[in-house]
Amino acid sequence: MQLLIGTGVALVTPFKTDFSVDTEALTRIVNFQIENGIDYLVILGTTAESATLSQEEKVLVISTIVAANNKRVPLVLGVGGNNTHQVIDELKTRDFADFVAILSVSPYYNKPTQEGIYQHFKAIAEASPTPVILYNVPGRTGSNMLPSTVLKLAKDFKNIIAIKEAAGDIVQAMKLIQQKPEGFLVISGDDMITLPMILAGGSGVISVIGQGFPRQFSDMVRLGLQRKVDEAYEIHYKLADSIDMIFEQGNPAGIKQALKTLGLSGNTVRLPLVNIDDDLVNRISNFVKCL
Repeated sequence: MQLLIGTGVALVTPFKTDFSVDTEALTRIVNFQIENGIDYLVILGTTAESATLSQEEKVLVISTIVAANNKRVPLVLGVGGNNTHQVIDELKTRDFADFVAILSVSPYYNKPTQEGIYQHFKAIAEASPTPVILYNVPGRTGSNMLPSTVLKLAKDFKNIIAIKEAAGDIVQAMKLIQQKPEGFLVISGDDMITLPMILAGGSGVISVIGQGFPRQFSDMVRLGLQRKVDEAYEIHYKLADSIDMIFEQGNPAGIKQALKTLGLSGNTVRLPLVNIDDDLVNRISNFVKCL
């Protein structure tokens, strides 16, 4: 799907100091992304702290982003979990008119076998009214979705159109790129290896750091897709330290500090996450101000 080639950004959910959803800050963040060249937005992913949001808050986040976007860029909605039937119920009841695809994470905590992962996504593909992006992030889920499983799903279900590959393993990513069906997208879910993945044949990124530096990161991705390697790596190395910093004490606490420094939102996170320490606050803030 051509709409999903390039830079997608996994949006945070900004909170006020009383932990309520800050819709005004969320609107500012959406506008900042679009005005600085990102290609699409991802709603209610891990970076959105979606595990801590009530159903009412999720509806509020979705409606706020849809209104702020005003059909300017494509939207992808996070719909996933480790309860297959619950995910299917959401697919049957939610309105997906504003979305070009869903992003569905591989089941976490349960640690299913590869056959269990296949059957989970088979059920989702059969129930989904919109295209499906698989999401492999073993650092969070506790299990790795192997290339063989991804490729079987991609070949068996035409509405499984892409994978967000966040294993942090460039060799695994290259196997997917080498063996994928025509038209299937391999999207980086790891900011640090986004450019190598693109140069190997990947289709872009769903990024966290891109939210803080949308202009620079989008430029890097476009240059990579155009095979302008030296120019792309020049931007990569300018941003590399910030990528390490924003994940040093957990996501999205790091990127929220960058957004606070930019004047877009506060840095409040919900438990069990906590704010980053003062040393990291200073390092991130100095990087943002000097870039």
